[in-house]
Amino acid sequence: MNDTNLQKTIEEAYKSHEKWKNDPPADIRVAVNDALQALDEGRLRIASKNDDGTCDGSWRVHQWLKQAILLSFMVRDNDVVSGFMAYDKVPLKFANWTKEDWEKARLRVVAGAVVRQSAYLGKNVVVMPSFVNVGAYVGEGTMIDTWATVGSCAQVGARCHISGGAGIGGVLEPLQAAPVIIEDGCFIGARSEVAEGVVIGRGSVLSMGVFIGASTKIIDRETGEVTYGVVPPYSVVVPGTSPPKRTGGVSLAAAVIVKRVDAKTRAKTSINELLRD
Repeated sequence: MNDTNLQKTIEEAYKSHEKWKNDPPADIRVAVNDALQALDEGRLRIASKNDDGTCDGSWRVHQWLKQAILLSFMVRDNDVVSGFMAYDKVPLKFANWTKEDWEKARLRVVAGAVVRQSAYLGKNVVVMPSFVNVGAYVGEGTMIDTWATVGSCAQVGARCHISGGAGIGGVLEPLQAAPVIIEDGCFIGARSEVAEGVVIGRGSVLSMGVFIGASTKIIDRETGEVTYGVVPPYSVVVPGTSPPKRTGGVSLAAAVIVKRVDAKTRAKTSINELLRD
């Protein structure tokens, strides 16, 4: 089934799911499995970048692929998850992999890492004991460090480092909600949290403990400009506060852009290629 027909089948199935939810037709099962397999292989992804010629072009969310993930919970039965004490409708990505599959994928996955089927991992990705949820996309050469979480449908670019304990928020519903986007070459500091569809522009560095959601003020220290939802490319961001507008008010947490990435910052956050061999 080509992608156009696959999308049409998924969209129609989602609209009519109340009619067949107790007895899923075979063609819908096949379509759902095909869509999740395409996500798993990275051939399709939840969000793709619009090539509009700018350095921080917008991202387009393919809702029908999120629909496919949601439908999978209707067309699949719980089963014993191989290698883990688990009983779930979503198998683990590596459940039936052979040594040849591992060699072809060129991944390094440390014991204790959990990656669910339909999450894509690019070549030379390193996954420490962490969690990568359904529909997520992780680009080439990225490291998901210990106890980090990449949520459902989150998109992480190539050559990123998601540091220990960091959380990249996921989203399956509402369908129109955009996932978190971490563009290429970003460093996300330990215990940081990016959620609610925020976009981190390429090459940016978030220091330890930065929390950014859709309503978080992103303050450029140099210009005083306040924005929401998008960190511009090559920003260095630290946690801060937004001062109250009136005396006696309450300061709110904010993300502060303190400078643009320079050679000193790159030296501190550059990836180690030896870890990815």
